Amino acid sequence: MKPLLTALLLLGLSSAGLHAAEKPAAPYPLTTCVVSGEGLTEMGSPVDFVYKQEGKTDRLVKFCCKQCVGKFKKDPAKYLGKLDAAEAAAAKK
Repeated sequence: MKPLLTALLLLGLSSAGLHAAEKPAAPYPLTTCVVSGEGLTEMGSPVDFVYKQEGKTDRLVKFCCKQCVGKFKKDPAKYLGKLDAAEAAAAKK
């Protein structure tokens, strides 16, 4: 029994280390869906998506519905540009 507990403890510690090494997602700067412009709760609960790009901080993107996630994935640069502009405007305030 003791070897099993030791193995579980080590597994938990190694998993915790992996999560700590991940980059945190940047906060979402809008109160609306980046694709549709609708309020995030107009279609029910908002859909959170973490966009990952190698060498960059992960980006949290929020959508009003699952369909907008698909539209985002077709042209992420277009929508990330909108998020960059929103972040820049917020930084000026």
